[in-house]
Amino acid sequence: MKNIAFYIASRYLLSKKGSTAVTFITWLAVGAMTVAVAAMFVIISVFSGLEVFNQNLISNLHADLTVKSTSGKTIKDFQKIKTILQKTPDIQDFSRVIEEKVYLNYNGKGDIAYLRGVDSAYTKVNPIDKTIFYGKYPSFEYSNEVIMENSLDIRLSIPVDTIQDFATVFMPKPGTGIINKEEDIYNKKNIMVTGVFPGNDQLNNYIISPIELSEELLQLPKNSAYQIVIKIKNPKNADQVKSDLQKSLGKDFEIKTKQEENAAFWKMINTEKLFIYLIFALVIFITTFNLAGAIIILQLDKKEQAKSLISLGFPLSHLRKTYFYTGILIVVLGVVSGLVLGSALCLFQQYTEFFKAVADVPFPVKIVVENYFIVAATASLFGVSISWFFSKISKDYITKS
Repeated sequence: MKNIAFYIASRYLLSKKGSTAVTFITWLAVGAMTVAVAAMFVIISVFSGLEVFNQNLISNLHADLTVKSTSGKTIKDFQKIKTILQKTPDIQDFSRVIEEKVYLNYNGKGDIAYLRGVDSAYTKVNPIDKTIFYGKYPSFEYSNEVIMENSLDIRLSIPVDTIQDFATVFMPKPGTGIINKEEDIYNKKNIMVTGVFPGNDQLNNYIISPIELSEELLQLPKNSAYQIVIKIKNPKNADQVKSDLQKSLGKDFEIKTKQEENAAFWKMINTEKLFIYLIFALVIFITTFNLAGAIIILQLDKKEQAKSLISLGFPLSHLRKTYFYTGILIVVLGVVSGLVLGSALCLFQQYTEFFKAVADVPFPVKIVVENYFIVAATASLFGVSISWFFSKISKDYITKS
């Protein structure tokens, strides 16, 4: 007896209905659920792809760990910190960095830029030399050899990898007093652009130079640093390495992981993902009312059969289960077919890159197992709730003429 309700429900779903309209509404409910589930899965997969895409974008902006001073811009006693970092087994490489805003001028054209001075070990922490698409990375033989972000170089039309022409970097001087001559306002230095790299929105207007150039423009002593960037052997252990390193360095230093350095950025991405999820959850919720309509129409269509079953002693609770199971079968069929369709669309985009975000950038897509559970659970929650609510048919409704 316990399996009769499910058997009848499966027959209601698969067998020919008494009315073409009932059949149409039933399969419309399946189709609507399929489309809604597929759409939600595709959108969430796109956001998963965007997370990876954005991680790649900011990979050249922040290291696994970044150490800064809490008592000013300049890190004091670098040699002591260097010794601690060298003795930490989880640290693979580290580099000194000095970053400041500068004014850049070439042939009467000027622009504000960010000068990031780095030492020769910087490419071991951040392999930005591999992203250079024109020219070469500085040799560090001369302090005025730099690489420049592409859009900044285009705006100023600075020649690349030539000793015939130079741009000029201006760094404002700190201090007070009367200004008598140009040299009292700023320090300046001619620079030669040896290579160009893509900014990818995260490194727009950046110039990367040997750290000696930053020290000279800012009039800092040798071995100065505003921050120390660190590459660790296993990025998954970043929080543990940060904790251990914080104990060794003390309260005079602040250590941030790559995620903490981009906290506002990731908060924005996660907020957008949450709102998109809520919007599509609402779409699925509205779609489940097709399911409600299918159950109600089925009850009307099978009213005479239900009356006969009740007359033969079929329990009302089992009849309610029959309609409930019918709704569940529609939900399961819609969810499974929707996930299959969504997966097919994602695989199609991954292999063909047919849909473009902009002219040369396809929508990034990443299929994650977690997304299957999120979408299936959301659709199932609404589907089961609607099926249970609308399967509560009364005996009076069946027996009355």
